[in-house]
Amino acid sequence: MKFIKKLLKWLIGIIGALVIASYIFDYDYILKGIRVVYFTGHTTAYIDDYPHFENDTIKKGSTTDKWPLHKNYNSVNATQRLADTNKELGTIAYLIIKNDSIYYENYAENYSVDSKTNSFSMAKSITTSLLGKAIMDGYIKSLDQPISDFYPQYKGTKTTVGDLSSMASGLDWVESYTSPFSITARANYDDDLAETILNQKVIKTPGKDFEYLSGSTQLLGMVIKKATGKQLADYLSESFWQPLGAKSDALWQLDDDKNKLAKAFCCISSNARDFARFGKLYKDHGKWNGKQILDSTFVNTATQSRFSGQPYGYGFWISDYNGKHTFAMRGILGQYVIVIPEDNLIIVRLGHHRSTETLNSFPLDFYVYIDEAYEMMGE
Repeated sequence: MKFIKKLLKWLIGIIGALVIASYIFDYDYILKGIRVVYFTGHTTAYIDDYPHFENDTIKKGSTTDKWPLHKNYNSVNATQRLADTNKELGTIAYLIIKNDSIYYENYAENYSVDSKTNSFSMAKSITTSLLGKAIMDGYIKSLDQPISDFYPQYKGTKTTVGDLSSMASGLDWVESYTSPFSITARANYDDDLAETILNQKVIKTPGKDFEYLSGSTQLLGMVIKKATGKQLADYLSESFWQPLGAKSDALWQLDDDKNKLAKAFCCISSNARDFARFGKLYKDHGKWNGKQILDSTFVNTATQSRFSGQPYGYGFWISDYNGKHTFAMRGILGQYVIVIPEDNLIIVRLGHHRSTETLNSFPLDFYVYIDEAYEMMGE
């Protein structure tokens, strides 16, 4: 018994020392990560983690622009391949929107049409939309405006706001999702996100090559916030959430309740139907109900590859699958808003996991959701 008591005291002492050391060496964000992930029974990020963070509200407007139901709404069942993929990867929402009407819609587990789940990096497309709006509103001059105009720390560099959006910033950032000591983990759990980002240096020539870095979008969000003088959630609400007639308020995770900096690189919690509105907006060249919400030239630029042979435009992933120009919002656990303008088609998938195998820079399940949508529509 004495041995067990000594062992417990020894273990408690070690844990206490580690906790103290984490605060001394500024790694206390790891403790938050442990509390949010492991203490909730998970081993990695998960889709309904938003209650464990501070959030800003993206307010809906007074009216909802309802999605019409297709005349053949839910008249077909999921194909066997789609059903198997959905079960294997934990799909909780899958929508096919044809000709701006919901053709097929299915929710799993305890999730429903109104359930909020984490967008993860689909938020990058939304942050880029705010960039386009800020240019349209005159807060930012163009995609070519240097970030040093907003943050003098970057004086002497040539990185532009367009470089941030197109993942060509040249920032010293390592996109790692496994190490608790990575800059990506720190960005997700730290309580002073601006400090983390502004410590990043430009170490490569910007505007030359595609390199996917979450820090680029986070810095872009900070530029937009500074340029507009508005919280990102407020600017998103007035620029898109209300004009697009979103049904529900959404949430945007913050670093903490003191700094109130939105995680521009991730973490907008909303539902499949409201996420789909951005797909329709871009499919329709920035128009909604006949009104030009976003500049059509910006929309066209954002949804084309910036660099030849690379799968990324400005905030959107780009594919020519089956010879059809396709662009997509994409999150790390298989969150997708897939748009195929040629066929007036939008596919939304939300869920717990994505394929670990990739083809042409896309997880294999991305292609399954497209193939089976066409199969179900008989096309």
